[in-house]
Amino acid sequence: MCPLFNFSEREAVNSIRKIGYAQFFPEFGEVQKNLEIVATLVRSTEGADLIVLPELATTGYEILDTEELATFAETFNSGPTSEHMLALARETETTLVIGYAERAGDRFFNSAMLATPDGRLTNYRKIQLFDRENDLFSPGDIEPCVVDTPAGRIGMMICFDWTFPEIARILTLRGAQIIAHPSNLVMPYCQRAMFARCLENGVYAVTANRVGVEERVGRRIQFTGMSQITGHRGDVLHRASADEQEVGIVAIDLTLADDKSYNSYNHRIHDRRIDLYGELLKEPE
Repeated sequence: MCPLFNFSEREAVNSIRKIGYAQFFPEFGEVQKNLEIVATLVRSTEGADLIVLPELATTGYEILDTEELATFAETFNSGPTSEHMLALARETETTLVIGYAERAGDRFFNSAMLATPDGRLTNYRKIQLFDRENDLFSPGDIEPCVVDTPAGRIGMMICFDWTFPEIARILTLRGAQIIAHPSNLVMPYCQRAMFARCLENGVYAVTANRVGVEERVGRRIQFTGMSQITGHRGDVLHRASADEQEVGIVAIDLTLADDKSYNSYNHRIHDRRIDLYGELLKEPE
């Protein structure tokens, strides 16, 4: 179980970090080509401490069925994406987060991996599956955890996880200063909703979306782009266009994400009335 963070005994850190996203159009099924695009984009962000890339960035999104998925999915920590991202993080001295299709035994997960410059690799499996993902992937079975990296304390969630505030809150309780949020957004709500996720938790978030259109499985879907870096008070620090490949980077102060107070009376964590929240843990009828 991932430990909770002790906000009362935290050490003060006075540290500026550069965090950002790389927004692009993954070519469906072309894993190696997409990894090469990722490398080019990351290398163009010299001096960044954290770069977040989209959900399923190596494969594309509109996968036909589990038989097709099996041709793309790879094992965490030993597949081409793991090897590539570890090498790229080491080369650029940048912490990287990317979405990919994971195989674990006979199951598949919509996952994201975090690679650090010192050679650590952490996995997260999307908890809240969206639409046809339910026919392809198993829901995530790994607790949301926070990784202490050179870029700050980072938690991961993926795309539709944004609509369940519990995920961002548990990452906050576990000490996240930044939420890395690989996405393939098609609805117009998420970018606006990240205002609430960040304000209510006092964290930064990097929502890395993709662009373009995919016409497969009998339908056409348009991805909304507009990757976004949201500040610890809910303000939009940087937003991409709706349809262009681009990167965005901003400088943040990690100490601001550790201060959970609104004023001398109110505190985001200490003021929670957990004695009255029992309903949250009950199974729905």
